[in-house]
Amino acid sequence: MNKKLRRLMQPNLALFFVVMALFCAATVALQEYILAVAEGCATLLLLGCYQWLSVRRRRALADYVQATSEMLQHTSDGEMPFPVALVKLNDNELVWYNRAFAELTHVRERMSAQSLSEVIPGLSADFLAAGKQEAAAELRFEGRRYRVSGTVMPDADPKSGVMLGMLYLLDLTDLLLVRDEYIRSRPIVSIVLVDNYDELTNNMPDVSISALNAQLNSRISDWADSFGGMLRKLERNRFLLLFEAKDLARMADGKFSLLESVRSVTSPTGIPATVSIGIGKDGVDFREDYDFAALSIEMALSRGGDQAVIKDRYDFTFFGGRTKQTERRTKVKSRVMASSLSELITQSSRVFIMGHKMADLDALGAAAGVACLCRKKGKKANIVMDPDANACGQLLAQLQPLAEYHDLFLTGQEALLAADPKSLLVVVDTNRPDQVECKPLLESIRRIVVIDHHRRAADYIDQAVLNMHEPFASSASELVTELLQYAVDATDILPQEAAALLAGIVLDTKNFGVRTSSRTFEAAAFLRRIGADTVAVKKLFQNDLSATVARYRIIQNARLYRGSIAIAALDYTVTRTLAAQAADELLNISGIDTSFVLYPQDGVTYISARSLGDANVQVILEPLGGGGNAATAGAQVKNHTVQQTLDELLQSINKFYES
Repeated sequence: MNKKLRRLMQPNLALFFVVMALFCAATVALQEYILAVAEGCATLLLLGCYQWLSVRRRRALADYVQATSEMLQHTSDGEMPFPVALVKLNDNELVWYNRAFAELTHVRERMSAQSLSEVIPGLSADFLAAGKQEAAAELRFEGRRYRVSGTVMPDADPKSGVMLGMLYLLDLTDLLLVRDEYIRSRPIVSIVLVDNYDELTNNMPDVSISALNAQLNSRISDWADSFGGMLRKLERNRFLLLFEAKDLARMADGKFSLLESVRSVTSPTGIPATVSIGIGKDGVDFREDYDFAALSIEMALSRGGDQAVIKDRYDFTFFGGRTKQTERRTKVKSRVMASSLSELITQSSRVFIMGHKMADLDALGAAAGVACLCRKKGKKANIVMDPDANACGQLLAQLQPLAEYHDLFLTGQEALLAADPKSLLVVVDTNRPDQVECKPLLESIRRIVVIDHHRRAADYIDQAVLNMHEPFASSASELVTELLQYAVDATDILPQEAAALLAGIVLDTKNFGVRTSSRTFEAAAFLRRIGADTVAVKKLFQNDLSATVARYRIIQNARLYRGSIAIAALDYTVTRTLAAQAADELLNISGIDTSFVLYPQDGVTYISARSLGDANVQVILEPLGGGGNAATAGAQVKNHTVQQTLDELLQSINKFYES
């Protein structure tokens, strides 16, 4: 229908001259002879011009056809042994083809027009019409693979409205097979590490250690042999594995079965063994692949171990990491970190302390502890925090009147103006650059210290000169408390600072209910001894009546999913603190071990997640851009409605349980 309509709308010159002749006849009938003569002369003049232009155009077209015919004749004589076809670009009509094209497609001459897609399905000359010289995708036809390129015929007559294009089909099957085999056989470097080897062999006799090593070696060797890899033991708990790229997909499809296989090896005390697998790929050489594998192992350990991490040139990919984390920290590291941090503070002109956006009690408590350490070392410190957008208003109000905290708090812009090349930035309670209070400040200061307890994300702060990242700790406040025990005297810590640190621990452990260890209680006992007021800490968690009613309204909107997961998807805005409290409160309901609260704010959908059971909420929220740890996590999803985010959350939950 479109072609018929286009033909009807095109000018018809014959009709034009007929109309002109009728006008002349009408003028004669009206006895306007002079006008009739003028019209007749004009008509004859136009007719003559038209005939002259038509002859000229026919001659030009004849010359073009003659030149094209000569070129096609040379082509058919064997100068181009690969398939060649001439097509119309406006409708992909096949105009001409050489012998190789006919033999490939078995096409035959016929009177009616043939479309290029009829001869070879999927083949089109649209890329020529778009001004390109090569098709974006390769052509697969009868078991062969072709690269399609072409040129637009330069001498085509634009006045006719038809453009011709020459297509060339280059058979690259053999070359592409070699390329694919090269990609499949690319070497991949992997490091296999037994995470908890020290815990497994603690207080074990040599005979038992040998038997345990035999079991571990057997499982790791069997797994490596199934992929034809080369395995070498580097240390007592570290292995180097080399294999080909084609086997990586098989490993991923099998969900890195070594993780599950090794868990069946237990120590005499009942501790199951766990391994981490770090894989490096796409490096320019073996050295870079090994560096990628080492980074992957570091990332796996910082996220709790018992998982596989793949590092390529651009990003990390995670598998596993769903078992509960066990404490693998030593006080020796805390003592070394305290000494190193004290030395960095002493060498700095001033210190800036910064937590995450919407700072909570843990972020502010840890920042107050670092400020105490700076005061002890005689260095000016400032805490970078938004005085309006935070979740620790009551604690902030208690610290600001103190003489030691006069002019201590700065906004991000004020800190940027005050920073100098010798400044030190201490980031607490986060390891992600996008989550810090002031990202420009992070990018402008060269010396950075990170103190955090969340599982490391793929976009972690990687330029830190000192990194105290302990995913087994309950809170950043616990880590800072351990540092203070080795760096300052108990009398140097203000009672309000001790209370702030204790409040941070209470917040992240849910009143010592989750993610606690012996170190957590030791830190709390130390803070209590130096003057932390537990009643004052309790008051920091109090809410007024309206907030309590609002929290229970959120709980009322919750719905069960998979029997033990409570999800409250709100269509109205609430505060971050209120959403977190509602998520905590949902876990107090019998039968619920995981909770999610979703709410919109300024075009962003926020998620607050908590877990008491086997669900690792950090792994569930990671595909949505979230972070945290196995028991507490959160996410901010931009440009998504609550319903869209809820759909993605349900998919992530299903994937977590089904994989």
